[in-house]
Amino acid sequence: MANNSKTKVVTGIVRLSFEHVWEPASIKGSEPKYSASLIIPKSDKKTVAEIEAAVESAITDGIGKFGGKKPDRAVLKLPLRDGDIEREDDAYKDSFFVNANSRTAPQIVDRAVRPILDRNEVYSGCYIRASLSFYAFNSNGSKGVACGLNNIQKVKDGDPLGGRTNAVDDFTALDGADDDFLS
Repeated sequence: MANNSKTKVVTGIVRLSFEHVWEPASIKGSEPKYSASLIIPKSDKKTVAEIEAAVESAITDGIGKFGGKKPDRAVLKLPLRDGDIEREDDAYKDSFFVNANSRTAPQIVDRAVRPILDRNEVYSGCYIRASLSFYAFNSNGSKGVACGLNNIQKVKDGDPLGGRTNAVDDFTALDGADDDFLS
């Protein structure tokens, strides 16, 4: 991945989904990577425009991977996708999304840019800003632009996605008198 400011984007506030930011995960037997799906509101025109510009720069920078000429976008796999078309999930309604990944762990910080160490603080459903890098690829007959996950800044909590519940919502406190059910 090139360290090119034209291919790097720091998003506005997006929603974190399908997160594997604390431990790498293997998808369908692939090399384990840190990854996340970032849900971008269609109303965030600035982030969408910056991603489109970074994708275009990645295509231009990657001409060597595409046989020396700029390919038609229609034949490329592109990272910015339409949630209304590709996902049957209310969390993706009126949104675009990108799937970002990395072989190295992203740094994860809070609003004051202090490291977050508690893994329960960053989860699918919370709101973040993300630093992303876009780069061209040509592998196994597939050509396009991929999205690298650099770093994450948690902005605020949100309803957990994927059916996750909190223990305080599931249970009530027990006192010693309720221990009869254990025998």
